[in-house]
Amino acid sequence: MKVRTQFADGEIDYDGSQIGSLWAYREFGLKGDCIVAFVGGCDVKPEYMVDVEDLRAGEKIFSRKMLHFIAEHFDANLEAAIMRQRLLAAIAKDTIEVNHPDVGEKIYRINENLFLGDAKMSVSIATITPVSTKIHFGINIVSAGTPVKAAGLEDAGIEARDYGEAVLAAYAGEIRSACEARCKVRAAR
Repeated sequence: MKVRTQFADGEIDYDGSQIGSLWAYREFGLKGDCIVAFVGGCDVKPEYMVDVEDLRAGEKIFSRKMLHFIAEHFDANLEAAIMRQRLLAAIAKDTIEVNHPDVGEKIYRINENLFLGDAKMSVSIATITPVSTKIHFGINIVSAGTPVKAAGLEDAGIEARDYGEAVLAAYAGEIRSACEARCKVRAAR
């Protein structure tokens, strides 16, 4: 299974509408399974907040500047989407560990979130649409001004574009490799 990737030029602010189906196709012409990265602010509007727990708690999802990843897969398996979401978070962590070992040893992952010490680095959600499953994973670039104690890529000395492109390539490679692994085995007897 080929996962198309793109790092969008310019800045795009994430407001939650991008979690809707076919966003990457409408905006970039990416048809089929894909993952798009872009830089921009984050201010999720209540009408687009799909995490009902956060919505009920009145949580604010906000960052002045994040590196966002939006993945879309054309299946209807929310549990698989959550596993892919956690895979994406693990790849994001591994990419820092490999390329910035001095910082990477201080970063840890709980489920789909990354932390640097007691500061939260990321936000993430996986959901289902009428035609696909979607993932948003955003990692702070700038940590100032967030509603919770946060850390960002700038705090760690990590350049967002190079890092984002490495995460895109690794995610697409993992999905392709998983598909190849599925296609090479026969049924057990």
